[in-house]
Amino acid sequence: MPTAPFDVAIIGGGHNGLVCAAYLAKAGVSVVVLEKNAVAGGAALTEEFHPGFRNSVAAYTVSLLNPKVIRDLDLPRHGLRIVERPAANFWPLPMGSAPSYLLMPNGLANRQRAIAEFSPRDAERLPAYDAALERAANVLRDLVLTTPPNAGGGFVEMLRSAPLARRLSKLAIEDQRVIADLFTKSAADYLDRWFDSDLVKAAFAFDGIVGAYASPHTPGTAYLLLHHNFGEVNGRPGVWGHAIGGMGTITQAMARAAEGFGAVVRTSADVAEVVIEGERAVGVRLASGETIRARAVAANVGPKLLFRDLVSAGAIAPDLRERFLSIKTGSGTFRMNVALSELPDFACLPNAPDGTAGAHHGSGIVIGPTLGYLDRAFMDARLHGWSAHPIIEILIPSTLDDTLAPPGQHVASLFVQHVAPRLDGYGVRPSGSDTAAMVSHGVRPRGSDTMRSWADPREKEAFADLAIDTVTRYAPNFRASVIARQVLSPLDLEQRFGMIDGDISHGQLSLDQLFSLRPVLGHASYRMPVKGLYLCGAGAHPGGGVTGAPGHNAAREIIRDLKREPPWLRR
Repeated sequence: MPTAPFDVAIIGGGHNGLVCAAYLAKAGVSVVVLEKNAVAGGAALTEEFHPGFRNSVAAYTVSLLNPKVIRDLDLPRHGLRIVERPAANFWPLPMGSAPSYLLMPNGLANRQRAIAEFSPRDAERLPAYDAALERAANVLRDLVLTTPPNAGGGFVEMLRSAPLARRLSKLAIEDQRVIADLFTKSAADYLDRWFDSDLVKAAFAFDGIVGAYASPHTPGTAYLLLHHNFGEVNGRPGVWGHAIGGMGTITQAMARAAEGFGAVVRTSADVAEVVIEGERAVGVRLASGETIRARAVAANVGPKLLFRDLVSAGAIAPDLRERFLSIKTGSGTFRMNVALSELPDFACLPNAPDGTAGAHHGSGIVIGPTLGYLDRAFMDARLHGWSAHPIIEILIPSTLDDTLAPPGQHVASLFVQHVAPRLDGYGVRPSGSDTAAMVSHGVRPRGSDTMRSWADPREKEAFADLAIDTVTRYAPNFRASVIARQVLSPLDLEQRFGMIDGDISHGQLSLDQLFSLRPVLGHASYRMPVKGLYLCGAGAHPGGGVTGAPGHNAAREIIRDLKREPPWLRR
C-alpha cells in the first residue's frame, strides 16, 4: 500500500468532524478535515445575513454539548463562553385565555409556582416528575460516550454489553419501569400519567417533538423528551443557554483546538468520492479532482448521503446498501433568522415602556399551546405538505449577546415545524378553514398543474410568510418589526449542510434507529461495512444535537484500530 500523507481524512467540518479531528490529533494521529463550505462549522455556524445582523444559521441553542468534550479540548481557552437563559421557556396563549401565558423560570420552586397557576396538582407532581426524568437522564448520560454493543460482534461485543446490563439491573424496579416507558411510549401517553393541564403537558411534550417529524402521540417521542433533557450549561443540569457570538463560536473554538493539536482543516474542499482499493477505504477524491490518501476515512455526513453519493454502489452488498439508503430521514424542520427593529410585544405580556427585554424575551418562546395544536401541526404537514398553524420556537439571542445586532435592534431565530421534507405530490383539499389559510399563503390545491417543491421560491416564501403571521397573532408588532429574513427550507438544509431531507439528526431518532440500531444493526460501533471507513457524525450513536459525542466516540474507535494495524498498513 502506498504511503498515505495522512492517517485519517475526515469528510465534513461540522462540529462532530472537528471534535473527532481534535481527539485524533491529540493522540498523535495525523488528520485532515475536508469541509465543502468556505467556513468550517457545518450547521453550527454564525454569519451576517443582513448588514449589521449576525445569527446562528441552523443550530441555534446549546445545552447538549458534552462537558467532557468542553474540558478535553479546553474550548473556553479557544473562545467559547456560554450564558444561560434568564428563563427556560415562555408560552403565550391565545387572546382571552386565563391565565394568558406560562413563563417557565429556572429552578424547581419557581417552576412549581408558574405551573400552579394552571393546576395546583400538576405543581405538586412536578418534583416527582423531575426526579424520575433526572434518574433516567443519568442512565442516558452514562451511555452517551460509550460505543454501543454491535450485533454479530461475538464475545467482544458480549463483554461490551455487560456493563450496561449491570447498570440497568442495579436500578430500582420503578426506575426500570420509567426507562421502559420513556423508550417505548409517546410523549403524550407518558405525560398523561403525570399531569392534568393540557398546557403543562404541551409544554413538556414540545421537547418530545422538536426536530422530529412526529406527533406527541407518536410512540418513541417520550425518548426524545428525555434526549433533550440530559444536557447542562456551566454545570447546571437541564439548563439551556447561548454561546456568545452564536453557535459558530463553538465550532471555531473546536477548529482552533484541533489545529492546535496538529490537525489540518481545509475549507472549500468538497469530497466527491471515497476512494476504495481492495475492499478498503484509502482516501478521498475531491470535486476538484484532487485525491487525498489516508489510512482511514471518517465521514461526518449522514449515513444515507455517505452510501448514496460517496461510496460506489458495488462496494458493499446490495441488501446492506439498501438498508443504509432506507434510513428514515426528515425532521419536519424549517429555519428562519430575522432582523428586528424592536422586540416582539406580546399581547399577553406587554413590553416595558422603555423597551428593555423581559425574562421571556431571553427564553425559548414557543407557539404551541396545547397537545392538540402540536398534533394538528404534524397532521397538517402529513396531509398538505406544511402546517396551517405551525409550531414555532423563537429565540432572541441579542437580548443576551450585544455582538449580534446594532444597538436597540435584535435578531431572532425561528425553528418552525412541521413541514414535509419533500413536497412532491402534496396539495390541499379544496375545503375547510385551514385550507383557506393555506391557499391565502400560496399553497395550490390538489390537481394543480404545477408540481410543488421546496425548490420553488414561492413555496418557501409563502410558508415563511405564514410563520411570520403566526407569531404576529401573539405579538401584533412582529410583522412590522421584521427588517430582513434568512429562510432555510428542508431542501436548503440538505443542499447547504448535507442534511438529507433537512434532517437535523442525520436520521430520525426513532426507536428503530437508536443505540445498537444506529445507523443500522451490525454497524453501531462507528465502523462502516468498508474496511477503514468510519462514521463520526450525528447518524451514529447517540444521534443529533450539538453534543460532540459521536465525534468523540468515533475517534476512540479509530485510534484503537490504527494501533492494531499490522506494520505494512502503517505510514
